[in-house]
Amino acid sequence: MAVKRHGFVRRRRALGFTQESLAEALGVERSTVRRWESGDSSPLPYQRPRLARLLRVEAAELEGLLAVASATSAGQPQRIGYALRQPSGVDLLTAGELRSDMEGLTNRYDSVPSATLLGDAGQQLNKIVFLAEGAPAGRVQRELRSLQADAATLMGQLIWDASQRRDHESARAYYAQSLEVARYLRDRATEGHALLRTCYVALYGANDHRQGLELALQAAQTTRNTSHALTGLALLHAAEAHAFLGRNSECERALLRAEKHLERSDGADAAHELFTPTHFSRLAGSCYLSLGKYDKAQQFLQDTASRMQGRGKSRAIVLGNLALTAIRQGDLDAALIVFNDAVDELRGSRGGGGMNIVFRAARELRPWRAENAVQESQDRLLALMEAA
Repeated sequence: MAVKRHGFVRRRRALGFTQESLAEALGVERSTVRRWESGDSSPLPYQRPRLARLLRVEAAELEGLLAVASATSAGQPQRIGYALRQPSGVDLLTAGELRSDMEGLTNRYDSVPSATLLGDAGQQLNKIVFLAEGAPAGRVQRELRSLQADAATLMGQLIWDASQRRDHESARAYYAQSLEVARYLRDRATEGHALLRTCYVALYGANDHRQGLELALQAAQTTRNTSHALTGLALLHAAEAHAFLGRNSECERALLRAEKHLERSDGADAAHELFTPTHFSRLAGSCYLSLGKYDKAQQFLQDTASRMQGRGKSRAIVLGNLALTAIRQGDLDAALIVFNDAVDELRGSRGGGGMNIVFRAARELRPWRAENAVQESQDRLLALMEAA
């Protein structure tokens, strides 16, 4: 959809909101925010006061932001094309358009298979690196280098997910590129994000929980004076590393510290767009599942799943963990309901994390494999894999 409400989009981005995080704050679907921005629909009267508060504008200013302007995107390919022919002439407008393209890819990550985004993301990264190398020193080059770090992090994320979290080497190489650029720019938020992504590979791919913990704590230390959102997220994953290691009290302390940081994150945070309202409950539920505290895990995970409509990859992970919780409590009927819901989420997104957890749940269903309902559920999962 072509963007028509450019003022609305600029205000959202200026406050650090993605379409998804603004939608969650308002209690609507991301597609609703997308339709507002394209001019295909408008916020309902009862939604506008809260929307104005989130965007930090008065009611009259909000009406101005919602004014539909003619699309100006037709000039974008020409501008970027000219810059690619004459890199020394690249300007901030071109850098801004490249960032908008990257944001579009990032916004699609959670709802579509990562493999479908890899080609576009790789092309974008190549364009950005080429222009950064040819741009004159100064503000434009710095913006392009910052964008390079973000694009490299996205590439690592896409490759790791598309490989079902198996290609650790390629993911780490892209994260290392992001780290190198971030340190050159002295950008602590971007550095912390790259460290956190590297932590995920150790924690959830290589199952090296001690290294994952070390990287999570390093990310938290790096961002402690820069971003409450990133520090909080890093501490959440440190909590999960402690849970994997069976350290109950350390896990609880890390969760408490994470919650305090996340509560202090707002639109002015350098990485506010990385944090969503369901992050804490999602990771807390996973922690309690690992620690064998199934009642608490179920409470957090059920609440999270109910609030995550429309987020395929992340919701599949939550539903997979919820299925594991029910299985370990011996509640087969509840386990099969959420197991099948997780398979449905994976049909569209095929997220590597969700796939891994759902297959783990399938293995733990083996004691009931003689049950027809269990056989049917596992057949649905196999059919999904065969269709890949």
